[in-house]
Amino acid sequence: MPIKIKRIYLPYEPGDGYRILIDRLWPRGIKKEGSHIDTWMKDIAPSTELRKWYDHDPEKWEPFCKKYYTEIKGSAALEELKKKLREHATVTFLFSSKEEVYNHAIALKKYVE
Repeated sequence: MPIKIKRIYLPYEPGDGYRILIDRLWPRGIKKEGSHIDTWMKDIAPSTELRKWYDHDPEKWEPFCKKYYTEIKGSAALEELKKKLREHATVTFLFSSKEEVYNHAIALKKYVE
């Protein structure tokens, strides 16, 4: 089951498979109609406190990942995500951050793989 990662602002492609928005907040400028989002799983996103603490600071990347994994470990959201991953051949995690290297989508993909 391949997991892809993509900014929500990039165009939809049929190869994206099942598209899951994994942000806590709805992305600015994106309309729900026509967005090709199959599921919005806001509860799998980092808590507001963790997101604000991290602030996409690369020096905080490793501690951020550890804290994020602690937040989602054993959660209902993680179990629901695992179910979606089993049900679909290809899944794309959608995120809105401008940071494309150090973001929670990368961390989440690493965790579930």
